[in-house]
Amino acid sequence: MPGIDECLLEAMRLPGARGAALVDWTSGLALGSVGEFPGGDLEAAAAEAAEVARLTAEQRAFAPEDGEEADPPVEDLIISNRDSYHLLQFVRTSFDSSVFLHLWLGRADGNLALARIRLGEMAGRLVLG
Repeated sequence: MPGIDECLLEAMRLPGARGAALVDWTSGLALGSVGEFPGGDLEAAAAEAAEVARLTAEQRAFAPEDGEEADPPVEDLIISNRDSYHLLQFVRTSFDSSVFLHLWLGRADGNLALARIRLGEMAGRLVLG
């Protein structure tokens, strides 16, 4: 079971990966990072991604219809712009889940479907503690 550094390095092996981070969405702090980030500022990118994650995770409109409690209720988010994708994959933990993997993926050379699948697998294997 990989730790934070191993997980982030694995994410960077995905085609088109520009940067990856594990972010605490309650504080907006990156717990680990590798690669580059939009605007060259890891702290700003982590804080802004955390704000989006927090707003999404706290909305009942995005909760599963089956009524089953999930923490957080959202599995992942995909944000796209003209030249890149940002994948936010929430990580479920045995304690209060408030972390997500953030992958910045180049649109021209990245594979969004593959990245989404692999990031979900990584989040399931990630060991925090």
